[in-house]
Amino acid sequence: MIGRNVQIEYRYNPGGSADLYRRYAEELVAMAPDALLASGAAAYPMQQATRTVPIVFANVVDPVGAGLVASLARPGGNVTGFMTVEYGMSGKWLGLLKQIAPNVARAAILRDPTNPVSIGQLAAIQAVAPSLQVELSPLNVRAPAADIERAVSTFARASNGGLIVVVGAQGAAHRELIVTLAARHRLPAVYPYRYFVTSGGLMSFGPDEVDQYRRAAGYIDRTLKGEKPSDLPVQSPTRFETVINLTTAKALGLTIPETLLATADEVIQ
Repeated sequence: MIGRNVQIEYRYNPGGSADLYRRYAEELVAMAPDALLASGAAAYPMQQATRTVPIVFANVVDPVGAGLVASLARPGGNVTGFMTVEYGMSGKWLGLLKQIAPNVARAAILRDPTNPVSIGQLAAIQAVAPSLQVELSPLNVRAPAADIERAVSTFARASNGGLIVVVGAQGAAHRELIVTLAARHRLPAVYPYRYFVTSGGLMSFGPDEVDQYRRAAGYIDRTLKGEKPSDLPVQSPTRFETVINLTTAKALGLTIPETLLATADEVIQ
């Protein structure tokens, strides 16, 4: 029970600062914990901070490519966990954008070029773009809000544009700004997570984040009982959710297809 035989320490890095992730990882490892839970980009500095304490991650895109684990089936080492998305799924964002806004002929892909996982996400979107007759414009921006505003505003000067925000700490940290820019420039946009839509974004498609952490808690429990991360396979998402904001759609003059509404997991009025 928490407070009796379980003590939980946590750190929060809303801006996605790499330096802060490293500092927090060192602080937590210095406490000699029995297990560590890392979310997203926090997993990498956590692994660098310790090769012995069991680490369970959630919301990581490509743990093999990033060097967190040797393979999905046999992670090896002290790290295992739950992938947030497979690269192939990234192409669905563009398909949904065309479905919800058929006139879109140009799509900006908002990404952080320093994040290696954005390369795979962009490649998956590029693979489906020709069949959908959409011209892609990668917007390579880093953390400063001014960079994001400048890039989106420049892209929006031409007509028939849409926006896709890929998975990454910068997008999450600046979601309010990105949603505001999409509304200001009347850009239909598809996002990777529900919280973009609850902040006023048009539509999201991605894994159920709550389910990710629920399953990660199960792995933490197993490591505390003696199982090794190297014996626990990395798992892919099993639950995905589509969320649509009808108020935003109306403001953009879009009519959401009934077939899409019928299959959505949540429709925000």
